[in-house]
Amino acid sequence: MRKSFEGLCGLVISVMQRQPTSGEVFVFLNRTRTHIKLLYWEPGGFVLYYKRLEQGTFAASDLNKGELSWSNLVLMIEGIQVVKSIQKKRYSLT
Repeated sequence: MRKSFEGLCGLVISVMQRQPTSGEVFVFLNRTRTHIKLLYWEPGGFVLYYKRLEQGTFAASDLNKGELSWSNLVLMIEGIQVVKSIQKKRYSLT
């Protein structure tokens, strides 16, 4: 968790094969899942969000899939774990 903007951008490019300026939010967790960093590009520059938990860990079960919805990301950061949920199918252009 020592990396800052440049180091995290390098990881996004080399490991994830993505562009850090794409507008996606990139999530980084430490091994013990007590620290989280979010890297996001907005017009004008990068935003780095960093949170350290004093107790407990972040639930990273959804991160293993490689992609995480915005609502699941917010729930993970707030420490809310949904045990069972059913998501209804919605119309999508893609």
